[in-house]
Amino acid sequence: MEAVVNAIGRRKAAVARVFVKEGEGKITINKVALETYFPSSILQYIVKQPLNTLGVAEKYDIQVNLDGGGFKGQAEALRLAIARALVKIDADSKKALKAEGFMTRDPREVERKKPGRPKARKRFQFSKR
Repeated sequence: MEAVVNAIGRRKAAVARVFVKEGEGKITINKVALETYFPSSILQYIVKQPLNTLGVAEKYDIQVNLDGGGFKGQAEALRLAIARALVKIDADSKKALKAEGFMTRDPREVERKKPGRPKARKRFQFSKR
């Protein structure tokens, strides 16, 4: 399998476009190394979860375009995109990834602010007099 496999992952306002090809395990996000883009080891762990679950962390090079959202949303969007790409490469791996919950798009989004309120549901302080 020499061709490049692409997939997309979303979480909150973050969008991750992933291009996976055979290589030695390099992950490049917006032309920057994974360790530089996500200095937190927890976020690096989140990104690598699908690769470690299947034991293919050193088998593929991953090139990512990451846009929007915060660092946590971006990491989770990237995890979904990588999982989807790995399923395109090998359909048999879907069962293992689905069992870990990596194939599910988290649908939770920020609720919009309502007029006459300080936030979506918060109300201004009530004054009786």
